[in-house]
Amino acid sequence: MGCEIAIRRDQLPDAAPGEYYWRDLQGLTVVTIEGELLGTVDHLIETGANDVLVVKGDRERLIPFVLNQAIVNVDLDKREIRVDWDKDF
Repeated sequence: MGCEIAIRRDQLPDAAPGEYYWRDLQGLTVVTIEGELLGTVDHLIETGANDVLVVKGDRERLIPFVLNQAIVNVDLDKREIRVDWDKDF
């Protein structure tokens, strides 16, 4: 229809364990399992197969949001995502 809709964040139901709203991931720090800083989540892309984090740091990285594979842990309290990702990718 060509229209956009919006609701307040408090109108959304709580996410189930292991599920996240995109908005909650934006701005989180992304570090490798070795502790190397890759940057912060700028936004996400929907690809059909899986969502992709667009991480901006020393350069832009695209990291598939696949839990227990590329995504090791999401800690909303620490505002950090730990990834199994080579910093050179």
